[in-house]
Amino acid sequence: MDWILETTELSRDHFFILVGLTLLAGIVRGFSGFALSAMVMATAVVILPPIELIPMLWWLEMSASLLMMKNGWAEADRPMAYGLVISALIGWPIGLWLTLSLPVETSKALALSVIVVLAISQLAKVRLSFLASKPGLYGTGIVAGIVSGVAHVGGMVVAFYVLAADQSARVMRASLVLYLFLGSASSMVVLLLFGVMDFSGAARGLVFAGPTMFGVLLGQQLFTERLSAYYRPFCLILLIGLASAGLIRTLVS
Repeated sequence: MDWILETTELSRDHFFILVGLTLLAGIVRGFSGFALSAMVMATAVVILPPIELIPMLWWLEMSASLLMMKNGWAEADRPMAYGLVISALIGWPIGLWLTLSLPVETSKALALSVIVVLAISQLAKVRLSFLASKPGLYGTGIVAGIVSGVAHVGGMVVAFYVLAADQSARVMRASLVLYLFLGSASSMVVLLLFGVMDFSGAARGLVFAGPTMFGVLLGQQLFTERLSAYYRPFCLILLIGLASAGLIRTLVS
């Protein structure tokens, strides 16, 4: 145990808190198909700054995506996912540069604000019809990359495009899973170039991938078609509450 704490550079209390948070986030990802990174960022940002959470979240997203890829590949709109991933690579460096340039407390407030705004917009079912085009596709990808570099929540931006494209709920969920998998694979290059993917980030990611994957498997078991209409609103309301609480705490500290 001491070796794990030393490797992850965490105190014992923070370690067990992160085990619980990643387990919860995995459950949410398992039955909703999204919000893993947003859930962790909204809660764990009081323990680690966004720039240290981003490399850890890369491993968590990759491990969750591997478990969910079967249906994601079969049911997703693959050309759409490919276009989003390629254009997101343009936005990633911009987002990371912004996060690295800002003071820690400012980057925390920015990451949490992005999560709150995106979650409220999705809960309100904001439909941006102009996105349902080729320019909209690539523009969404670039913005998703920027947001990923700030808070690792590009999937929430991609959801706006999928909603504008008027896809079925099943296709939307599968397309998000495929985007998150391919996006994680390609963004590793950017993280390495910026020096963000360091040893401690990788160690934390590998350690907390365990509870995350267990949570995903548990969440998949909880998923039922009968209640599928309620999963997304529940997750978004929870996310808004958690991120808002974190934002208030950051601003008053």
